[in-house]
Amino acid sequence: MRLSARLIVAGAVTGLLGVVPAAAGAASPAQTRLVARTTPAGPVTPAVTTAASGPSGVSAKGAYLYDMDTAKKLWGVATTTKRPIGSITKMMTAVIALRAGGLDKTVTIKKSYVDHVKNNDASSAGLKAGDKVTVRQLLNAMLLPSGCDAAYALADIYGPGQTKFVAKMNEEAAALKMTSTHYLNADGLPTSTHKEGYSTPHDLILLARYAMTSTNFKTIVARQSYSLSKTSGHAAYKWANTNLLLGSYSGAIGIKTGHTNAAGYSLVFAAKRSGRTLLGLVLNSTSTDSNRRFKDAAAMLDWGFGAKTAMRQLRSLPPGQATD
Repeated sequence: MRLSARLIVAGAVTGLLGVVPAAAGAASPAQTRLVARTTPAGPVTPAVTTAASGPSGVSAKGAYLYDMDTAKKLWGVATTTKRPIGSITKMMTAVIALRAGGLDKTVTIKKSYVDHVKNNDASSAGLKAGDKVTVRQLLNAMLLPSGCDAAYALADIYGPGQTKFVAKMNEEAAALKMTSTHYLNADGLPTSTHKEGYSTPHDLILLARYAMTSTNFKTIVARQSYSLSKTSGHAAYKWANTNLLLGSYSGAIGIKTGHTNAAGYSLVFAAKRSGRTLLGLVLNSTSTDSNRRFKDAAAMLDWGFGAKTAMRQLRSLPPGQATD
């Protein structure tokens, strides 16, 4: 989350979420905005298995592995323990924007968005004041390089304003039955009084499985990078995804990294193989090694899929980009 706290890396369940499939040839509602919740997401079952019967070598203080196709927990650690989540917060920020729609609306980048990053030493998409970009492009700027400037912009637009936007985040959490979650801002940064928003592995699975019903969300979080050519309205941009599981683990399709000093290095992830999709997360894999969370995720996925996978060398992020 904060640049000073990072090392640069070298080297829906349809029924549960009330989603009605679109008719053949018709545009899915998720293609324009996140589909409405017709049924609140409830608890997932059955009870989590014990650590002894789960994957070995996972160092995370909180963890969860979930089968999207059977709607069952596979394994977990401290699944109801509240923890800071850092930039994983931005998943909910994306959900609020996607539910509101208007992804092709043009947004002028304000100096306050840029200053927010500078004043907080935060991870950035490098947005430039005066540039005109779309909401869709801002979602890429937020979810790939974890741009706090983009998150601040989205909150300003869809609140309108930060306070109203955070209220919407907490209302949505309540609607999704995320009873042990509370947001303080749109990007997950510590506040001026050093407080942080929090959630639990159980709650974050509820959010992740709902977010993954959106075609737009799924498309964005699966990208390794996203580029914008220079136009008369904005500068050229290229954003690399901080989720290094993408391109390193076979079948990885998302989702979001997170980090603050209190949250440690965390990750919400998903992978698909042979038509089977697993969703998982690790909270605070370590506070010192930004790559440990990807190894934890790979171990969990290997166990869940029942197959040993050789991890490729992790992608390198562009020089100067925060690992988040």
